This record gives sequence, structure tokens and C-alpha cells, in this order.
Amino acid sequence: MRQHEPSQSLAKHTGDPLRKIKVHVKNNHASPETFPSTPESEAVFTTTPERWAEAAERHPDVARHVDVFIDWDCDNFTRSMRDTEVLFCWDLPTRDLAKIAPNLKWIHIIGAGVEHLCPMDWVPEGVQVVNNKGAHATKAGEFGLMSILMLHTHMPAIVTNQRDGNWQSLFSTPIAGKTALVVGVGSLGGGAATQLKRLGLEVLGVNRSGRPHPDVDEMVTTDRIDDVLPRADYVFVSLPSTPQTVGLFDRRRLQRMKPGAGIVNVGRSSAMDYEALSDLLRAGHLSGAIIDVFDPEPLPPESPLWHVPNLLVTPHVSADDGDNYVPITLDILFNNLRRHIRGEPLQNVVRPDLGY
Repeated sequence: MRQHEPSQSLAKHTGDPLRKIKVHVKNNHASPETFPSTPESEAVFTTTPERWAEAAERHPDVARHVDVFIDWDCDNFTRSMRDTEVLFCWDLPTRDLAKIAPNLKWIHIIGAGVEHLCPMDWVPEGVQVVNNKGAHATKAGEFGLMSILMLHTHMPAIVTNQRDGNWQSLFSTPIAGKTALVVGVGSLGGGAATQLKRLGLEVLGVNRSGRPHPDVDEMVTTDRIDDVLPRADYVFVSLPSTPQTVGLFDRRRLQRMKPGAGIVNVGRSSAMDYEALSDLLRAGHLSGAIIDVFDPEPLPPESPLWHVPNLLVTPHVSADDGDNYVPITLDILFNNLRRHIRGEPLQNVVRPDLGY
């Protein structure tokens, strides 16, 4: 569990020890048209009064300065937002937000991706948007390790053979010495890089800035992805959806991958041409793929992706902790509330020009 900063009185930072910061929590009921999309995911992402109370106990110095209004969908949105300073949500009605919420200071989006709110020309002047960066690192790292090991041990092909009733001995070796390329070395990709490095892989990385990561042996900027892509035995894609990432893994780039390589996508589906991926799997150029993100979600039963050989479909479960997602997220919120009270810069501020 994420630990909060050392407890100390925050009254001197508020100017008025009796003033409360109002937080509006907008939960969503599950619906195929929105997020969360399934009943089981609603339980994972809902901030209940009990979960809020547990977070308040972990952060008592902040909790005494906060009032919370926990709501569903937009049942009481307009009325509650009149005196709300902090909005905690996945999505929101953006029209006339400055008029509806004149006291709003910042919005905490409970996911890492914010493409559903772009372009952010609706954000009122002086209001900041923050995302949930950091909440996914541990789970995404473990999924990254599992998925690359599954590709290495031919599990997509073995599952296809099982479905077809085909007994074929597909042997593998220890994975040390193989090369993995992590495309998008942020919270998710960084977690995967850390886990993969422990098994003795060479880890290559791609990010926008080229900034190094302690578990990446060689980092390049996105414009140099073609230089490193052919070297990779396995590619782990964890990109947000931005104008710069849409279609990055098109047919030409997928064809540049080493013959027999495998690929994982846990970021956003917009980064990858799934039709081209399917063709290359059928042709045998790629040995396997594990895909966790789709558009739309849930993936429709009639989608051809369900029947592509050597392709495993996972239902967007790669990076979200089923038991602790809300507690982890609330810890991020409370730590930012502490910074807000002290007049310090918020963490995880989204840059509208980049879309993340």
C-alpha cells in the first residue's frame, strides 16, 4: 500500500482551520456504453463510503480538512459541483463546467489514459487535470513478465492447438539472453522493464523524451523505433492514445519485426493495426500476440480477433489491481490533497498538448 507523507498539522496551510475542501466523487454504474463496462469491473473501480473511510484513516492529517460527496453517474452532479473544489471521476459532463463549478480547482481522473476527454479545450481557466499515473505499475509489471514468458513458451500457439485438438510438442528454452523491447516506458512499461530485467533479458526501450530508465539497457526516442524494432524477440507496447501514437504499429512497422517475434499490447488499441497483426500471425511472420485493449470494449462476439491463430485475447485486465485499485487511487488523491493544502504543485498533472 502506498504510504502517505509524515503526518503534521495542515491547519497553518489552510489559513482557516475550519475550512473544508469539498471533493465530489463521481462513480459510474457499469454499462457496455461507458466505463466500467461490466458488472465485475464496477466493483473494482467504485469508491464506496467504506473505502473512503479507510483512506481517511490512512491520511488523518488531510481527512480533517476534507468533506466528500459520493455520487453515482450524474444523479446530483450539477447541484453538488456548485461548491466542489476537487472532482474525482473517470468522465464528466464538460459543457459549461466553469459556470456549473465556479470553485473547481482540479480534476483527478481515475485512469492513466485521458484520451476520452481530449481535446481539453473544455477545461476552465485555472483548473488542472491530473491522472492516475503510478497506480498500475506493480500489476502491469507482473502482467508484462507473464505475457512475455507466455510468448517465449509458445502459449498462444499451445492454446490454439488445444482449441483445434492438435497435439504438437512446442519446446522452449530459458529466456535469459533474449531481447525485449518496451514501447512506452512510463508507469506500465517501466514496471514491465523492471520485471523482465530480473530474468536476464536485454531490455530496450522507447519513449518520447529518450529519458533513461534504470532497468532499460538502451533507450531511444519514438522517432528511432525502427532502429531497435528488428532486434527484439518480444515487444511490449504500453502507449497512451495520442495523435503521435495512433497507428504507430501499422502494417509496415509490424513487418519490420524479427521473424518469429511476439508482441503484447496493454496500452491503447489505437496504437496498433489489428488487421495487419492478424494477417502476420496467420502467415507465421509473428509467432504470437497477447492483446488486452480493444475498441470497442467489450470486444463484440462477432469480432474476427476471437479466432485468429496464436492470438490471446485478454479483457483489459493487465494493469488494474482487482482488490486495491481504489485504495491505491485514493492514496494518490490524498497525497495531492496534502500538496494542494500546502500550496505545493500537484503530481501527475496532464499536459493537454500531449494528451497525457
